[in-house]
Amino acid sequence: MHAHMVGETLQIGLAGLGTVGSGVYEALLRNRDLLEARAQISYEVRRVAVRDRKRERSVAVDEALLTEDWRDLVGDEKIDIIIELIGGTTEAYELVRAALENGKPVVTGNKALLAEYGGALFHLSQQKGAPLYFEASCGGGIPIVQCLQNSLICNNVSAIVGIINGTSNYILTAMDKEGLPFREALKQAQQLGYAEPDPSLDINGWDAAHKGLILAMLAYGTPLNPRAVSVTGIEHIEPVDFNFARQLGYTIRLLVVIRYHESLNALELRVQPSFVPQQHLLSKVAGVFNAIAVRGDIVGETIFYGRGAGKNPTSSAVVGDVVLAMRECRLPGYHTGFRPYAEGVEVMSASDTETSCYVRFRVKDCHGVIAAIAMAFSQHDIGISATSSADGEHRETEGWNHLVFMLHTCRWGQLQEALNDIRKIPTVVGEPVVLRIETFQAI
Repeated sequence: MHAHMVGETLQIGLAGLGTVGSGVYEALLRNRDLLEARAQISYEVRRVAVRDRKRERSVAVDEALLTEDWRDLVGDEKIDIIIELIGGTTEAYELVRAALENGKPVVTGNKALLAEYGGALFHLSQQKGAPLYFEASCGGGIPIVQCLQNSLICNNVSAIVGIINGTSNYILTAMDKEGLPFREALKQAQQLGYAEPDPSLDINGWDAAHKGLILAMLAYGTPLNPRAVSVTGIEHIEPVDFNFARQLGYTIRLLVVIRYHESLNALELRVQPSFVPQQHLLSKVAGVFNAIAVRGDIVGETIFYGRGAGKNPTSSAVVGDVVLAMRECRLPGYHTGFRPYAEGVEVMSASDTETSCYVRFRVKDCHGVIAAIAMAFSQHDIGISATSSADGEHRETEGWNHLVFMLHTCRWGQLQEALNDIRKIPTVVGEPVVLRIETFQAI
């Protein structure tokens, strides 16, 4: 860890000059006077690593600062802080590991990197006394990392439930408000720049899962295995599901659910599209906005809301971490980078988690189909609170229809066993759509 005299100018190395990297570079230059006045520290960007020096960019950078090898940043003894914004996991891991090995603090927004390699990197950070800052990795401009590490430090966190992927939230909002099919809503999100050309990680739930793993790590003091989280995406949701949701007093959102079960001494960790009651604040979170609800034993429930992605919100979070790193460079024995402080925590199998559920089947519109499905649920001790079928524009043609069952609280594994039996019923076709119903009684 590097110590500095008051007034010494700190040197920054920036790796990556894409959307977020260019936003960070612009913010560091444009608001330099403000940042230096507030932090009481002077700084300058010493080197910028890019993949192609000759590529045209949205931001003007002095050619003398550019390099095509991130090792030039790590190996430069005058550089005090490294910002990693190159994305991916392989090269980013090499960069961050090398920087920490060299005792240089690192600021990153790379959620996939932390979800996959957080355990190794935080161990190295602790060993070398070089902090790793990652506010931008979950929630974009929402300061959730600092809040969990500092503002809520005296709380035992019992639950975190949130909407933490702006792309999927935009798609679900468009399906809800405009009645668009999933593919059309996705195309609209791509045209507006809210979805990547390859949106896989957003729509299959894994972007939210990576962020959820980081939030769980912060709340419970230890990195978790990515394979421990149960993940379901939004690809199977249809406009008819929103129609049923509205009739029943809900909307649909992709949620990350992190809940500690004290009686089991185990953590529930899952990502899936869910029914959210229309009266709950999370149901009002629309478009690309994110919201994260945290319950602590002392503070009670708090909700953090804001833009979860994009050049400017993410750049704001990165620069906030840079200023934190600059301040803490002056205190060799102290930093607020994450330090694992707990032994491993057991993560519940998804099969053992319990909620009430919405299940939609596509069925042959004939006598006895409701009774056959109800019998299968009954044989697995699953109670039914209501049934409904589609009407009007959402009704299927040619003798087929959508049939919905609202189920009482049951184990997820128990439900899967019942669905396996129901799939064998000749009048039921295709895969059922299953959405958990969140009551928020524990949040």
